[in-house]
Amino acid sequence: QVQLVESGGGLVQAGDSLTLSCAVSGHFFNTLAMGWFRQAPGKEREFVASISRTGSGINYLDSVNGRFTISKNSAQKTMSLQMNSLKPEDTAVYFCAAKPGLATTEASTYVNWGQGTQVTVSS
Repeated sequence: QVQLVESGGGLVQAGDSLTLSCAVSGHFFNTLAMGWFRQAPGKEREFVASISRTGSGINYLDSVNGRFTISKNSAQKTMSLQMNSLKPEDTAVYFCAAKPGLATTEASTYVNWGQGTQVTVSS
């Protein structure tokens, strides 16, 4: 069984950087495509970034492309999201998610979810 635990959220100022981590338990890390999603108050959950099983396929939400970097570390069984040049509109609860097969941008296709970590960016 796959369990995901996020960490690294916090309160920062606009322009600052923050790194989120997602620790994966279980024996299937190298079979998993993974993604980051976020949900702001009153809004639907939104795709942020995804990474394929091998790490060679990466996709970003247009508004974070160039500012955020997703990565996987197979030895540590972790996934990270490096967030630079943060903006107030990045404020949300960030969730990591995992699924077998191909990475997608659709939250409904992901099987495993973490509990979320709050990111707040002040102006």
